[in-house]
Amino acid sequence: MPEKTAKSRTRWAGWVVAALVAVGALAAWFVLDPGLRAPSDKPTVAADMPKDVFERRVRAYLLENPEVIAEAVQKLRGRQLAARLKEIQSVIRDRADEIFRDPAAPVAGNPKGDVTVVEFFDYNCPYCRRVAPVLEKAGTDDPNLGVVYKEFPILGDGSKFAAKVALAAHRQGKYVAFHQAMMKMKGRATQSTALAVAKQIGLDIERLKADMKHPEIEKAIQRNLVLASALRINGTPAFVVGDQIIRGATGLETLKAHIRKARAELGKK
Repeated sequence: MPEKTAKSRTRWAGWVVAALVAVGALAAWFVLDPGLRAPSDKPTVAADMPKDVFERRVRAYLLENPEVIAEAVQKLRGRQLAARLKEIQSVIRDRADEIFRDPAAPVAGNPKGDVTVVEFFDYNCPYCRRVAPVLEKAGTDDPNLGVVYKEFPILGDGSKFAAKVALAAHRQGKYVAFHQAMMKMKGRATQSTALAVAKQIGLDIERLKADMKHPEIEKAIQRNLVLASALRINGTPAFVVGDQIIRGATGLETLKAHIRKARAELGKK
């Protein structure tokens, strides 16, 4: 409930700010609108008008035309979304090697495929488990698709431990087997459940525990956390396909549509 209250207050504050922006824009309109201008050698009506009179006129106009505020808010939001998308696409372009071709990141499907789907996930995320078969099916249906896994443990110590087990399993050539088994597991990912899954798929547990302490594993996780922040990814699952980000669980057809779009963009280059 406190979190919902905070979100509500943030949303309300956003509407207030947007409304103030609308008022400011409207005030500028009064100043600049040709219909309110005097001849060029005379001051404008707004400039010549007492401040309190001017403010009353703006207020009266808003009360009579409240849709102006909604239009201004919508336009402002559209500009903000466009700017954010452009910023994220710039990050994807500038950090493409880190996102799509990090040698430390496990890969499934075709490592040399023409399109790559990058997934940021957490083993304790129920939506990641729900979408795992979708990602597997997309890879099965598309022989030219690569899938890069980015361990993004943000849901507690169990998630962090499982991520380290997964990357240690990668050193034994069994990352995908471990990943798929964890995604099919019932219950939370913990130290005991992650090690049980590791044993179940035939990993050398003693070697696994030793590899988990390797500094490169911690560094790989930290790189993913920093990269996710740059991409404004703060939840799981999230997918990078081409220059787009899909946030949250997605269906097979939606994922395939993004893959087709990324492939089409490659064909234009």
